[in-house]
This record gives sequence, structure tokens and C-alpha cells, in this order.
Amino acid sequence: MAIRERLSGNEAVALAIKQINPDVMPAFPITPSTEIPQYVANYIANGKMDTEFIPVESEHSSMSATVGASAAGARALTATSSCGMALMWEELYVAASNRLPLALALVNRALSGPININCDHSDSMGARDTGWLQIYAESNQEAYDNMIQAFRISEHKDVMLPIMICQDGFITSHAVMNIELLEDNVVKEFVGEYEPEHYLLDSAQPIAIGPYAVSNYYMETKMGQRTAMKNAKQVILDVAKEFEAISGRHYGFFEEYQLEDAEYAVLIIGSAAGTCKDAIDQLRAQDKKVGLLKLRVFRPFPAEEIAAAVAHVKALAIMDRSDSFSGNGGPLGAEVSQALYNAHSDVKTVNYIYGLGGRDIRVEDFEDIYSRLERIAETGEVTDQFDYIGLRK
Repeated sequence: MAIRERLSGNEAVALAIKQINPDVMPAFPITPSTEIPQYVANYIANGKMDTEFIPVESEHSSMSATVGASAAGARALTATSSCGMALMWEELYVAASNRLPLALALVNRALSGPININCDHSDSMGARDTGWLQIYAESNQEAYDNMIQAFRISEHKDVMLPIMICQDGFITSHAVMNIELLEDNVVKEFVGEYEPEHYLLDSAQPIAIGPYAVSNYYMETKMGQRTAMKNAKQVILDVAKEFEAISGRHYGFFEEYQLEDAEYAVLIIGSAAGTCKDAIDQLRAQDKKVGLLKLRVFRPFPAEEIAAAVAHVKALAIMDRSDSFSGNGGPLGAEVSQALYNAHSDVKTVNYIYGLGGRDIRVEDFEDIYSRLERIAETGEVTDQFDYIGLRK
């Protein structure tokens, strides 16, 4: 039976971690971390979890300890945000290349500088090529649900990759929303026990973890990671289907909102999708055929599926909450554009940067974006291929 509760996104993820009850959670419980380690530490102190909590001296150490625990055969995770994840940079690659199925609860916040503590996606998007799975949430409910599914995906024998569960800093992490929780025993049965086939401390099968890879082997390692990332696509869908059976909530690579007959569409990640939905509802009341594709899974990147989902629209705005500074838009814009090119799509696209450093994006902004898309479709001309939305005049 579903349990109705009001929780912040940080509380929701921490509760999911309590229900999963991992073996080890190293964390650096101070800025630039999050409230998540604090909540988990309280659960442990109050006897509600038997997870080994390891307070460490830095975020680099928290990921190092998580890597070590996972390599030793433990179910391990950590949590952080922003520059905290940036300090983990070296270890992110180590975790992925060693094929360790650990988890990171990431609260998306801007990277310095200038110094800023508010939401954007520059932290996780900067890590898009580290070899981690990445799943994003629009709401507190989705953050909770994604965390419950995380280990089932990353620990699958055909995957064995670390997973990053992302939510928007302050917008969902600190905002309190109504959500539905699963009962502890249901989560425990769904997640199951972690029984690794190979691990560092198995005396019957001694192995080395993270050895030096000479040129003869390095490329094959990367090919193995690539294959695992490809395999993860089907695993993500399979786990989501099982999760729907116990929760009634459906998940896939993305959510389509009023997209089926849309002529103009927005593609976006994260909490701003909710604001876009409000704009869509208002425009639909004016008989405007507008829609949304909200991307949930960024790694592995569902290129073919995205291209198929938007193939019928006349114009598409790809929205990035970070800038790659390539001069050609943001990371999501680049990858979606490539997906459409590979699919020989003739959809007119624009790439807009929004919400950096926590800048608000409003319903009116999305209404303006849809107006731009309508003009592009009517004229066939794209005059603002790359633009910032919401700049101060």
C-alpha cells in the first residue's frame, strides 16, 4: 500500500537510501555536499539502518572510499553536489573503468566561477563522458523513484557501471512536495541483496582491481564500457517495467507530454519541465499544437528513440541548463542535433541556454519559445540557432 508523505527532494532520496540500506556510505558532510548524508547519518544513529557511514576529509576521499568499498564487494554509494563532484573528477573515471556498480546521489548546482550555489546542470553535464549512467528527475517523486531503481540497473551483470541519480538543487532538493512512498519490505524485495560474482576480498578468487593498463589493453577496456552502456538501455526499461508493477508509476527514457500531435516541441531535462507543462496547457487552450519531450535518461543517450519521438514536429527547441562553450550551444543541443542528423531528420532545431546559476524560467518564457518555433516553422528560417533565455536587459 502506498504511503503518502510530504518530503523535500533531499529527504526523499535519503529515505530511499534508508530503505535500500546499502553496506557502506562514505561522505563529506559539509558544503559543498548536500543534506542527504546528514539525513542518512541520523537514520544510522537512531538504529534505523545498519549501513557503515564513513565521514571523510574531502569529496575526493568520499568517492575514493566508495570505490574501495564497491571493489571489496559492498553495495556502496555517496552523495554530493556542484564543486564537491568536481573534486571527485579523477575517481569518477576510476569507478567507471573498474566497472563498479556504485551510486551517486547528485544535487545539480552550478560550478564556480563566479561562485554560485544555485541550480544548473554544469556539474553533471561536465561529467557526461566519465562513463557513468545518468538519470534525471523533474520532481521529488521521480528523485525517490529513480534512487530505488538505481542499484537494480547498475548491478545488472550486463551493465556493472556506476550510476548518477540527479535532481535540481534547491528547486526539488529543498522544496517540499507530496509524494507516494513504497513500504520498506517492498523496496527491500525489489532491490534485493547484492551478491557480486567477482570482488577484491573474495579469497577463493583473488583478483586485482584498477591495475595499470598498457596500450595493449586500454582500448579494449573502453570498448567494454561502451558495450555495457549500450546494454544499460534495455536494462533501464526492464527495471522500470518491474518498478511500475509495484508502484503504478511508469518510466522510460523520457516522458512525452502532449507530444503526439504537436507541431512545435521543447526538449528539456529536469524540474523546468513542470513549468513548460503549464505553458503547454495554456497554449493548448488556445488551440496551439505544442508539446514536450522531457528527457529522463541522458546516459546511455537514447538517440534513436529521441529522433523517432520528435520526427513529426515542425520545429524543436532543445533546452540546456549548462553551456559547453563550444560556440555552438550546450551539451544536450549537440547530442540531440547529432541524433536527428543521423536519423536524416528534417526537423528545424534551435538550442537555448536557460536557468544558469539558478536563473528562473517562467511560463511566459516558454510561451515566447513556442512563438519562436511557430515563426521558424512558418518561414523555414532559423535566425537564432543558439541563444540565452532570460538574460537581464
